Amino acid sequence: MNSIVRLLQYPSAFSTICRGAIRRYKIGSYMFRFSTGAVDRPHYAYLVYQAARLASQLGHPRVSVVEFGVAGGAGLLALEYHASHVEKLFPVKIEIYGFDTGKGLPQPLDYRDLPYHWKSGFFQMDIPLLQAHLTRAKVVLGDVSDTVGEFFEQYSPAPIGAVSQDLDFYSSTVAALKLFDADHAHFLPRLFCYFDDTVGDETALYGDFTGQRLAIHEFNDVHTNVKLTPIYYLRTSPAAPVWHHKMWSLQSFDHADYNKFVSEDNQQRAI
Repeated sequence: MNSIVRLLQYPSAFSTICRGAIRRYKIGSYMFRFSTGAVDRPHYAYLVYQAARLASQLGHPRVSVVEFGVAGGAGLLALEYHASHVEKLFPVKIEIYGFDTGKGLPQPLDYRDLPYHWKSGFFQMDIPLLQAHLTRAKVVLGDVSDTVGEFFEQYSPAPIGAVSQDLDFYSSTVAALKLFDADHAHFLPRLFCYFDDTVGDETALYGDFTGQRLAIHEFNDVHTNVKLTPIYYLRTSPAAPVWHHKMWSLQSFDHADYNKFVSEDNQQRAI
């Protein structure tokens, strides 16, 4: 089985066609499809799986996954799908929350919001239609600058283990990152974070001085014991897909559980 997984992970026309067929017809177990990247939004599958895995290791019966930037809602539906399968793998219940204005992008504030690439009104939501399709996810509507500050009191979520950041703007990402200023009890000691707008194309030209990358750098500059760092092992995997380069980990060094051992008990190597 491992050799098949490695073959399908290797970049080739054959593996691409195979993954497409496996995804479309749901061939094999969920873990097989997850391991080969043959699932819808594999980056969301990774977020859900890793959040549940760490929550289980730490003894949490519940964990939350958060999406900033819901747009039409396909991402929330994908999170629900992955959560329904991952809950069968770990003794952890998964809560899902999505933050959005429901009105599409606002006006860019300045050059850091990349107005050459984004327009106000992009990504509007059909709220009644989305609500009719959701089974467990909760949509938190409003300006993220306001809703982040009220979130924990209003929703009492399980500890957050993963976050997807897809608000596009520098200013909106800065506001969303204020979520991490809340008490450590609201989070796992290490979070898995996806930043969609950190790798673009020749038009977007995302860099370190605008957009989400600037927001990440500034967050790290003003936080001593909480840092966002790339997940390097993903980036070094053979022919890493683009989403591997959009993954960060939020590390809370003074979290009560940060030093709790979660690795293999026996790491002794034979001579």
